[in-house]
Amino acid sequence: MTSLAAPVTGLPTRLAAPAPGWELTADVCVVGSGIAGLCVALHARAAGLSVAVVTKVRVDDGSTRWAQGGIAAVLDPADTPEAHARDTEVAGVGLCEPDAVSLLVYEGPGRLRQLIDWGAAFDRDPTGRLLLTREGGHSADRIVHAGGDATGSEVQRALQDAVRADPGVTLVEHAMVLDLLTDATGRAAGVTLHVLGEGSADGVGAVRARAVVLATGGMGQVYAATTNPPVSTGDGVALGLRAGAVATDLEFVQFHPTALYLGPGARGQQPLVSEALRGEGAVLRDGAGERFMLGVHPLAELAPRDVVAKAITRVQLRDGVDHVWLDARGLPDVARRFPTIVASCRAAGVDPVTDLVPVTPAAHYASGGLVTDLAGRTTVPGLYACGEVACTGVHGANRLASNSLLEGLVFAARIGAELAAALPPSAPAVASAAASSGLLDPGGRRVVTETMSARVGALRSGAGLAEATGRLAALAEGLGPDVAPGVAGWEATDLLTVAGALATAAAAREETRGCHWREDHPGTEEDWRVHLDVRLEDDGALQVTRRPVGAAVVQGW
Repeated sequence: MTSLAAPVTGLPTRLAAPAPGWELTADVCVVGSGIAGLCVALHARAAGLSVAVVTKVRVDDGSTRWAQGGIAAVLDPADTPEAHARDTEVAGVGLCEPDAVSLLVYEGPGRLRQLIDWGAAFDRDPTGRLLLTREGGHSADRIVHAGGDATGSEVQRALQDAVRADPGVTLVEHAMVLDLLTDATGRAAGVTLHVLGEGSADGVGAVRARAVVLATGGMGQVYAATTNPPVSTGDGVALGLRAGAVATDLEFVQFHPTALYLGPGARGQQPLVSEALRGEGAVLRDGAGERFMLGVHPLAELAPRDVVAKAITRVQLRDGVDHVWLDARGLPDVARRFPTIVASCRAAGVDPVTDLVPVTPAAHYASGGLVTDLAGRTTVPGLYACGEVACTGVHGANRLASNSLLEGLVFAARIGAELAAALPPSAPAVASAAASSGLLDPGGRRVVTETMSARVGALRSGAGLAEATGRLAALAEGLGPDVAPGVAGWEATDLLTVAGALATAAAAREETRGCHWREDHPGTEEDWRVHLDVRLEDDGALQVTRRPVGAAVVQGW
């Protein structure tokens, strides 16, 4: 590798925190309460296992409820799983793992029907047939939706109701996970966590478990502007890295092409304008009113997300503007079909029924994460990952629209089967090593997010990435014991950790592929048809290694 950027060093291998002052015990600890976590909990309960679900704020505060478009699955007799797989692999630009994609498209319809059995109500026509629509990158109508554009909210409601009705699930809200507990063999034996109002004043405790499943969602808050909710601070990936797990494909951060543009000073979570609008016929226009996606891709506005996001960015750079326009004025019944989007736009002073909607790309989805096998196992025994925190190999270099909720359904079931078949007896956790360095001052969080948006955003360069890793390394070198343990410092440190890993991987990949766009390396190179595995070494340094597509991280997977 000839990158100018040096890997970030000096990161902590444990978070500085008080010793646990309380604990609870369950067979399985699930960290996260979106579609992935709650489905794992339900499958584990079906196997007769006790479950503790740990969630950062409230059970419904994760990314699932914000999902607008829907769930992709082959339900139309004219559609085929092979076509769904082909669309997925085209979007993934050579980095999808075929076995994982095959599981997704063949097992997906059955898992969707199971979700319906759990109580999720999707939109249907007057005869009772599920309504299907199309989104970017799909060659057929195969997206089921609920409430028009409120699919995630309905899925979250149904799963919450099912979990809350089960006395075998202990729900721990307002809990930030800190670090993994392990037994004498190095196997996961639980987690430490901070819970508001629990135990001593610092609230630090432990969940002891025979297996830990991370379903913590994404890391969008590592950027200054994102469609992700405030809880998406990369806690699961950071915990996994500190525990010795391998992460992969972290450089592939999908920027949703159409977040609602709220002005140059907008920070944090931005409203999403789902591409389901484009699926129904909305088009993108530049400041002169011209449709600029025509001729860029055969699917025009319905091209894969990376193609559309790049095209928008090119127009913004060409014209020196902060946004482009989405034209949905010609669509029938926009307010009825897309009530959530219309309400968000009207709250910002824009009416999609009569006005052009200002949109711009924003950080949306992490295609990479903690690498897992087809049973959801990470490289740390007893530690599983599911949903956006995981990298199953399904998404490759760019996630196909509406495959994320489906991935959560499919791989949660596979983790449930693995837990039912292979959960060992409980073993006591051993004393953890002291934290290797201090915490990032919460004031440094803004430096992290501004650096990532400016230098590791939708458009990247070697010089910019070198500047980013240098800034992040300087923050890591400045970690010290003077920052008091607490949520603000822990979150800032998690963000620094995942930002360092993401920027290091992005600097190493000297090509343009999927949603990784290098202006200094504009071509897609066959030599780079590899995964970049990232490890956090015991000395706090990040190490990147190449792994060919199809090669397992752990022998025997």
